[in-house]
Amino acid sequence: MKVLITGAAGQLGGAVDAACGARGLERVALSRPELDITDQARVEATIAAHAPGAVVNCAAYNDVDGSERDMGPAIAINALGPRNLAVACRRADIPLLHVSTDYVFDGQAERPYTIATPPVPLNRYGESKLLGERYVEQFSPRHFVVRVSWLFGGSGGKHCFVSKMLTWASTRETLRMVDDHVAAPTSVHDAAPMLLDLLEGEAYGTYHVTNQGACSRYEWAAEILEAAGLSDKVRLERARRAEFPGAARPAYSVLDTAPLSLRVGWREATRRVIASAASGASDPRGPGGAAG
Repeated sequence: MKVLITGAAGQLGGAVDAACGARGLERVALSRPELDITDQARVEATIAAHAPGAVVNCAAYNDVDGSERDMGPAIAINALGPRNLAVACRRADIPLLHVSTDYVFDGQAERPYTIATPPVPLNRYGESKLLGERYVEQFSPRHFVVRVSWLFGGSGGKHCFVSKMLTWASTRETLRMVDDHVAAPTSVHDAAPMLLDLLEGEAYGTYHVTNQGACSRYEWAAEILEAAGLSDKVRLERARRAEFPGAARPAYSVLDTAPLSLRVGWREATRRVIASAASGASDPRGPGGAAG
């Protein structure tokens, strides 16, 4: 099967590209300059030219605060782009796997959100992602909608919290991290193979994919500093989300991943990524990239 990957310059897109290579799958990995998914004609022409057996859409506009000021880019990339892909995939009669987010939920739950929980976005970014889900469901009969949360570990990770923490720790003596926002950190190196597993079947529908467990940003930051051997060099302080400006974010957005399961917990996944960065390895899961 040939897989066409959009958003291939990002964290997850790059990991999906690598996972395809590890499985010997032919793939076409396209960054935004190579395929702007908001351009319907280019989407149609690209799929016709490459004739993939499936499309994985990792392209996204992830500026949560920017979406509050101007929703245009979020709607274009997170909603209209997936619609264009869905229409093209339906015409080509191929599956579309579209990546979404935990931010389609409002964070008011007291237990993990299941795939049956009705989404209620809390901010405009979440609204744009939910609209993208709806378009994919409407226009692509052979679809997978996969929600993820707090992605990290990819080579294109300017938004990667682990990378940010290591940078901040090298330049600051004190860091204040939110302790009232809880979700599940998800390594792209663990998530990407799961996406390919889904593509190999025909159990179309909505799924949640995260590493096991959940934590606050403060707890995650503490784990990162300890794993990197920096706990005694940086003072970590607790903060509340209300202290920071910007868009409202769900206080609790843990996803129930049933029926799927990534056996690796977020702590182990975090330590693997940090150890991999220190050693220069391309895949923190070790030779062959086998998840476990």
